[in-house]
Amino acid sequence: MEQSVLVRVKEQLIRHEGMRLKPYRCTAGKLTIGVGRNLDDRGISKPEAMLLLDNDILNCETELLEHLPVVYTGLNETRKAVLINMCFNLGISGLLGFKNTLAFIGVRDFERAANNMLASKWAKQVGLRAIELSEQMRKG
Repeated sequence: MEQSVLVRVKEQLIRHEGMRLKPYRCTAGKLTIGVGRNLDDRGISKPEAMLLLDNDILNCETELLEHLPVVYTGLNETRKAVLINMCFNLGISGLLGFKNTLAFIGVRDFERAANNMLASKWAKQVGLRAIELSEQMRKG
C-alpha cells in the first residue's frame, strides 16, 4: 500500500471510528477497542498479543524501578523476573502490599521472602504459579 493512502485512510478511520484505549461495546454490541477493532469477531493476532505483552513487561519494570529502585536493582535476573511476574499479576499496588516479603528481599533473606510468598492469600489464589515463583526467589 502506498504510504499516502495509508495515512489518508488512517486519519479518516480515526475520525469516523474514534479511538478508545479501553474496551467498550460498539453500537452493534461487539466488544471493541482502539480504532474500531472488533474483539468479539476478530480478536488480536499473536504478534499483537506479544507486542502488548512486551509493553506490559516493560511497564512493570518501570514501576518497579520507580517504587522499589534499591530492592529491584540489587537482584539477579531470576529474582527480578519474579518481581516482574508478580507485578504483572497483581499490579504494582498489589505487589507493594507484600511489605514483609519485600523487606526480606531487601535484606537478601530470600528463604524467608519465599516462605512469606507461599503464606499469602495470593499463593492460595494462583497455586502452582506461587510455588514456582517462590522457588525462583529462594534459589535465585
